[in-house]
Amino acid sequence: MLSSIIRSRVYEAAHILQSGGLVAFPTETVYGLGANAFNSAAVAKIFEVKGRPMDNPVIVHLASIRDIGRVARSVPSIARKLARVFWPGPLTLVLPRHPDIPLVVTGGLDTVAVRVPDHLIARAFIRAAGVPIAAPSANISGKPSPTTAAHVAHDFGDRVPFVLDGGRTRVGVESTVVDCTADPPTILRQGGITYETLRRVVPTIVVATHTTSHKSPGTRYRHYAPRAPLMLTMSHNGDDMVSEIQQYIDAHRAERVGVLATNEYAPRYRGAAAVVALGSRRNLRACARRLFAALREFDTMDVDRIIAERFLEVGIGAALMDRLRRAAQG
Repeated sequence: MLSSIIRSRVYEAAHILQSGGLVAFPTETVYGLGANAFNSAAVAKIFEVKGRPMDNPVIVHLASIRDIGRVARSVPSIARKLARVFWPGPLTLVLPRHPDIPLVVTGGLDTVAVRVPDHLIARAFIRAAGVPIAAPSANISGKPSPTTAAHVAHDFGDRVPFVLDGGRTRVGVESTVVDCTADPPTILRQGGITYETLRRVVPTIVVATHTTSHKSPGTRYRHYAPRAPLMLTMSHNGDDMVSEIQQYIDAHRAERVGVLATNEYAPRYRGAAAVVALGSRRNLRACARRLFAALREFDTMDVDRIIAERFLEVGIGAALMDRLRRAAQG
């Protein structure tokens, strides 16, 4: 149940959105920057404020699976099955676009990315607004995604004057994106629901062999990057990985090297300008929850370069590595 104060804020946010304004709001993954999905001019403001390329589609958020017909022209049986099992939750489905959804939402494509967030405030906000909400992450394009209201305020200041504060997000990385218009259904972006979990429901599902699909948000451009350049280790084996990072620190004494580490290895790095720990390798979901906040921490530190430990790409480790690779691009 939502408190009376939060309900009042939700209704205020809904009024702003209905009037063509933008509202930042929490989901279980990251904070979103939302506009009325049926209002082309309002959605265009998202791209302007974020500095987001116009050909990068945004996800449409629904309050309930019952609303899917408002945004999708048709819903394949596989999509219905996935939605019944995983909605509300961190799963986005790519479906044929309903004619009422403007092309600005979909990056000019005839497909639309849709999900129902697993967050009480988010769903209350969508219900109060009475319309589907188009929303990418509420950050400056290319920078680490926001997992607190303070991150949103830091990035935008008064350019996004209304932020619904739902505390720290629970998942911490964006939703998994599955293209349900493909045969077989294809994971375009790793995220909060793992390939292994999806495969138990849809055994034919596959992972895209490329990572720049036009159909999925967050796959075509550099994302999640802190200010200092980030690089990844070659190895994910503990001792080899620590040795690789330490050798780099020792060989680049003229640089201020930051290390993105896990609890198990963080104390072993000597001479680093900063070591930021994500959490334990025994709990990679906790590491994922903290990833973007940790990357933002480096922006407050005097570092010239960041080296990040590597993870096995199994389970949520695949989403962690996807985000780290994109942060290291360019």
